[in-house]
Formats: sequence, C-alpha cells, structure tokens
Amino acid sequence: MATAIFAGGCFWCMEFAFSFLGAQTKVGYTGGTKDNPTYQEVCSGTTGHREAIEITYHPETLSYERLLEVFFQNIDPTDDSGQFYDRGEQYRTAIFYTDETQKQLALEAKARLIASGIFPHIETKILPAKKFWYAEDYHQKYYKKRPKQFQSYHRASGREATVKRFWQGYENFRLFPERQSYWLGYQKPARELLKATLTPLSYQVTQENGTEPPFNNEYWNNHQAGIYVDVVSGEPLFSSLDKFDSGTGWPSFTKPLEPPNIVTRIDTSHGMTRTEVRSRHANSHLGHLFPDNTPTGFRYCINSAALRFIPESELPRLGYSAYLKLFAK
Repeated sequence: MATAIFAGGCFWCMEFAFSFLGAQTKVGYTGGTKDNPTYQEVCSGTTGHREAIEITYHPETLSYERLLEVFFQNIDPTDDSGQFYDRGEQYRTAIFYTDETQKQLALEAKARLIASGIFPHIETKILPAKKFWYAEDYHQKYYKKRPKQFQSYHRASGREATVKRFWQGYENFRLFPERQSYWLGYQKPARELLKATLTPLSYQVTQENGTEPPFNNEYWNNHQAGIYVDVVSGEPLFSSLDKFDSGTGWPSFTKPLEPPNIVTRIDTSHGMTRTEVRSRHANSHLGHLFPDNTPTGFRYCINSAALRFIPESELPRLGYSAYLKLFAK
C-alpha cells in the first residue's frame, strides 16, 4: 500500500472528491508545528497546519498520476489565500509528497497544467510530507454522515461553480495519458452518461459494435498532423504518422501509437471471421484488423466515430504534450 496527502481547502469536500476511486481516506491536519491539533486550533490559523486528506491506495490498482488529476480537477490552484468560501492558511492548497517519485510526478503535473492554459498560474505548493494528524471523528466521511448539510455547504462554498468554469472546454483533458500506470483506477462512464455525451453514431459504434458508412465519416480523408484517441476515455490509440489511404473509406493505420491500449479478439458476427479491435481501458469497439500490403503487414481499419482527433497544435492544451516530440521537425 502507498500513501498520498493533499490539501485542497475544506477536507469534507476533498474526501468527497476522492470517494469514487475506492481508496481508503482519512481527513486531518498536516504541514504545521502543533502536535495533535484540534479543529478549533487549526481554524485559528496559528498552527501552520492545513486541512488535508490522506489517501491509502494500492499502486497496482490505482495510480498516483490518477490521484493528481482528481486533485487538480477539484481545487482552485490559482488561490494562495484559501479555497473558495474558506479563507486562511489552513485552507491553502498543497501536495505533500512521500517520496521522490511523487515529487517528480507532482512537478510534472504542475508543468503540464501550466502548458495547457487551463489555469493562468498555479500557486499550489509541492512540499515534503510531515506528520499527519487525524481530525476528530465527526469530520471523517462527513459527506456520508450529514449528506444534506454537506451538499448545502458544497454548493454554497463556490467550489462547484469555480471548478466548472476552469474546466469548461477541457472535459476530455488527460494529465498523463501516455503512462500506462495513469489508467489504473480509470472508470468507464455509465451507459446513461455515455448516451448523453456521445453522438448517436459514436454510441452505436463504440457501445453496440456498429459500423459507420465508408467515405462518409469525419476522419477517413483527414491529413492533419496529430493523434487519435478513444472518444470515450481519451486513451491514445493511433498517430497521423501511421495513417494511410487504404481506399476503403475508413481511417486506416499501419500500427497503434500505444500498443498496450489496443485489444484484439475474434469476431464471428455477420457470418464472417474477423479480428475485432477494441480499446483496452474503455472497451470501445473501434473497428477491425486485416492483413495488408503495408510495412507492418497489417491494416487497422477504424471507425471515425470511435475516435477523437487531437491536432498537433492542441496537444499541450488537452494534456497530450508528451506526443509533441513525434512531430518535431
């Protein structure tokens, strides 16, 4: 097991933000000098402590990269005087790293977010972990113990509105999409949400194994530089550098950009035996794999409706800056 510690303002809200990941969480105080502080002492702003959350997780099922993404998606890192309604040193944001790997990932996450332009500046501190003092019992899992009171506070605090404003237009942003460990802990959205967010064609293709018409789809004739990601999860799948005109009317690629993100299986539907191509983490139906006269001997014939194209110029903004080197002149 590993431990992560984040300060993001009110610890009730931060525990709620991480609750869907299934990790063990405790709220408390850290970063200050007072031993065994009480809530009243921390609220006075004289202890140097911040309200924080301690997350105990298994690195084989949940990654620190994913925790960092959830953290930044639920705070205002531009505010160095508190968070939303709550003001004072005890509500300032910070990442408390427990080892050098966490430190380097936190620094990289901060750099990627600055490059994305989501936030005009980032004031969140990256600090070595100190003793974590558990808060009083009535603070633990407050969102469960007092759900009505919590929801009322959560809305009134301004957190929801501010976070929504920051991330508008960046709903598909991924912080470490090229790292296989990032996808540990990824949860595919529920079908109801997918129906509400995907186009009817994308839903039919990815969730119902459909096929779009040839020569009448978004990317079959796209010649821009960039990468193609899963329309559901954002996991990187193919590069424009490996795209070619197969004459079939669908986007065709000689090889995957990230082979671990591709899964193949035998498809015997429609009275044929073919090799189906699916994405690993979202389990989206993408298309089929055929033998062909290409440098690799294969043709990945993929539905445009299963893909989202990220142009080279948009790679940093949407969290795919690691792939800029592919297109360096």
